[in-house]
Amino acid sequence: HGWMLAQRRLVHEGTAIAKALDYSLKRWTALVRYLDDGMVAIDNNGCENQIRPWAIGRANWLFAGSLRSGKRAAALMTLIQSARLNGHDPYAYLKDVLTRLPTQKASGLTELLPHNWKPADKV
Repeated sequence: HGWMLAQRRLVHEGTAIAKALDYSLKRWTALVRYLDDGMVAIDNNGCENQIRPWAIGRANWLFAGSLRSGKRAAALMTLIQSARLNGHDPYAYLKDVLTRLPTQKASGLTELLPHNWKPADKV
């Protein structure tokens, strides 16, 4: 840290090296935290990759047609992403759940949630 501060004083404002040093110095606490704990990820690429499809589609979904349609789309996207996060193939999950839903007892609906779901052939 001391070395970086000393180097920063030697370079001119606005240069690429000055920007790189400023970037690192502003994030020094996070860098030290990463070095102290090997379990901390160096970046948030995992999270970024999970939300990228939703971020890209945001403009497309801006005009869902109505508030009701928007809420319906949000519920469906939540189910798809929850299925993924629980290690399920979203297509297989939705196909199975939508097939079973009409005959599922109200008291057993929680069995169809992604974190509780087991395919019909394994129930």
